[in-house]
Amino acid sequence: MKGVFVFLADGFEEIEALATVNVLRRGGVDALTVSVDEDGFVTGAHEQTVCADMTLDQFMAELRVSGTTKEDVLIFPGGLPGAQNLADNEILIKVMTRHWEDGGTVAAICAAPGLVVSQLPGLEGLRFTCYPGFEAAPAAKGAIYTGAPVETDGRLITGCGPGKAIEFGLAVLERIAGPEVASKVRSGMLL
Repeated sequence: MKGVFVFLADGFEEIEALATVNVLRRGGVDALTVSVDEDGFVTGAHEQTVCADMTLDQFMAELRVSGTTKEDVLIFPGGLPGAQNLADNEILIKVMTRHWEDGGTVAAICAAPGLVVSQLPGLEGLRFTCYPGFEAAPAAKGAIYTGAPVETDGRLITGCGPGKAIEFGLAVLERIAGPEVASKVRSGMLL
């Protein structure tokens, strides 16, 4: 499939999702939003409604045609009940798990590391961060909670919350496009 996908469910944290997409697009990455709702419109935790680039059904149709690659990145913003809605979507969790098992990168911020990423196998020894209070489930699987603003450990990128969404986006951008591109975007944003 070769792409970067940000999954949205009703109740998503707007800053975490949209700032990440914005940073990635500034870096030349064609990040696409995917609504897990049928109509493509998703309302965030703070009542902002966005029209996603595609629905989960469209994503799955594309996935059936071309599959995923290790270069694909699946991104899960937090927010409540958005992160829980993502975690409760069995199809999405199966796609994420298969992608991870095939060597792909997964990124999550805020509550999503605790609710979504915690469902992955093979987290033992990986460093992660998340919104305080959501660390128990990944830690129970042997992941190491650091409490850092952003944490990158191999193919797992995590962020702690909305105030660090731009830094999270830059970490994902660095993973995809390299440190020079991330540095250029950081400089252009006056960070």
